[in-house]
Amino acid sequence: MEAKMIRRYDIMEVCLLAGKIMLQSGAETYRVEDTMMRIAASYGIKESHSYVTPTGIIFSIETDEPTKTKLIRINERSTDLEKVTLVNGISRKISEGLYSIEQAYSELEELEKADHSYSFLIQVLAASIASGCFLIMFLGSWDDFIPAFITGGAGYMSVVYLHRLVPIKFFAEFLASFIIGILSFIFVHFGAGQELDKIIIGSVMPLVPGLLITNAVRDLMAGHLVSGLSKGAEAFLTAFAIGTGIAVVFTII
Repeated sequence: MEAKMIRRYDIMEVCLLAGKIMLQSGAETYRVEDTMMRIAASYGIKESHSYVTPTGIIFSIETDEPTKTKLIRINERSTDLEKVTLVNGISRKISEGLYSIEQAYSELEELEKADHSYSFLIQVLAASIASGCFLIMFLGSWDDFIPAFITGGAGYMSVVYLHRLVPIKFFAEFLASFIIGILSFIFVHFGAGQELDKIIIGSVMPLVPGLLITNAVRDLMAGHLVSGLSKGAEAFLTAFAIGTGIAVVFTII
């Protein structure tokens, strides 16, 4: 009996670790819950229950004997869809019977520690190019491409470094958008840029919480009202911080 309980707790640890990696990497709530329950079912647990919010995961296994319910806290969330895909791959291999509990946990541990993100330089370069492309998409002039390129890259660098200094997400985004507004005004004031509004719009696009908005809508459509509303509120506050930073610049100038 004790060996069975230990095995069940090990299964819970695998499920929780998989859910934790996915939630920290930007996966939708319903996808996290579904993956955890599928892993448990693959190891012979017919009844399992998971409750996932953006800041925590509760998971339990329903058996005849008393079983612990475990809660883990999620403090940091980012966007790493490759990790979400890799966890889904591990889940499929578990379903096919290719991984034992120990192997699955080891694979997930290695995945949690691994850093699959692009280098900071590439991220800044991508944000810069995206800013210039968004400017063109919003019918801006090619003369403003370089100002938007520079301003967008500076804004992205600012939000990353400010978040490291002050771990308050909305404060970092407010200051980053303020910096974008100031730099855009400087470019236009000295004749290097033509349309201030288009430069600002293109430059703030890398900061817009697109994934959060998408996940909020998908969670709401899947019936996860708490997670959907909380993600929607987070996206709204992020957008509000960006808009406030730009508004302050226009007020000053």
